[in-house]
Amino acid sequence: MLEGRSIICFAHDWSGDPTSKTHIMRILAERNRILWVNSIGMRRPAPSGRDLRRLGTKLRRGLEGCMRVGEHLHAWSPLVLPLPGVAGIDRLNTLILTMSLRSLARRLGLVEPILWTFLPNVNRLVGRLGERLVIYHCVDEYTAFSGVPREALARMERDLLAKADLVFTSSEQLCRERQRHNPRTFFVSHGVEVDHFARALEPATVVPDDVKGLPPPVVGFFGLIADWVDLALIRELALARPQWSFVLVGKATTALDPVAGLLNVHVLGQKPYAALPGYCKGFDVGLVPFRINELTLKANPLKLREYLAAGLPVVATDLPEVNRYRGVVRVASDAAGFLAGIEAACADRSPVTDRRRVDAMARESWHARVEELSRLIESAERPRC
Repeated sequence: MLEGRSIICFAHDWSGDPTSKTHIMRILAERNRILWVNSIGMRRPAPSGRDLRRLGTKLRRGLEGCMRVGEHLHAWSPLVLPLPGVAGIDRLNTLILTMSLRSLARRLGLVEPILWTFLPNVNRLVGRLGERLVIYHCVDEYTAFSGVPREALARMERDLLAKADLVFTSSEQLCRERQRHNPRTFFVSHGVEVDHFARALEPATVVPDDVKGLPPPVVGFFGLIADWVDLALIRELALARPQWSFVLVGKATTALDPVAGLLNVHVLGQKPYAALPGYCKGFDVGLVPFRINELTLKANPLKLREYLAAGLPVVATDLPEVNRYRGVVRVASDAAGFLAGIEAACADRSPVTDRRRVDAMARESWHARVEELSRLIESAERPRC
């Protein structure tokens, strides 16, 4: 594993739910010094209450300054103008970020840092921070998100791809597409915190009260409820099986109208990461009900491995990265397929089969993924002949 390096990481906000970015940097922080830079935004804010609240939160966190969130890990919220893709604003933000990050790096003792970005919109910072290596870690088709300036983001990403020493992607399709722009592009799949989710099988783990007692089978989903989650499908399933319980756990950033008023659909809101094994214990089946579009076809659903690590049978939308798990996951392309898959999954629950699913994830831990990333980085750091 990497050791003794300084890393400046650009990602989402540290205080959000743990993602692939969080898991990777937490592990690297055991042996390296890391400055985590909270999201500088890829989407221009809309005149909505939600965006105004988010701007207020960003301002408050920015005024708090750099915060220590681990022994070797600091998080910082930069104060920049949220207008990505506007040339003059991009130049100004680059100047602000460059000056601030140079000062922070000196203060934290980050010498010749690795610039490791999960976002494409920091391309202008390359070469300004005295970095030893530039890594672009692409985990989504960013131009396919709703509300982003697609053409501007595409230009930024092409520029970053041309400058990066290494490119990592979380899906094979993202890898193939980015290899056209940078031959030093590698597919490294997501991992999973196996021990955390395997607690779902432990007798001491308690099922939360808002799930306990629901009529079985309990068909569960956890994660961000965004516009790529097929709520119309959930509605169709709930109407077809009114005796089943459908549970949605997570923050909603899209309208929940399709499932409003359905007595067997329970929208429970966002829950702490620590509580998820308890919810998994209360589920009979884990669901990945994604729409099929440009974003999801290139996505690698993190929750799929988390369900499996909790011993849950899984029924998921027919997506390329899901198909890699056809031996342990049931794949469906319509409501009838989901219904049949859920019924088969319920019949597949036993202590033996649940444990097999957990064991299947043992090779896919986040530590194993970080070791893989470290080997690629160490190889890239060696002088090229």
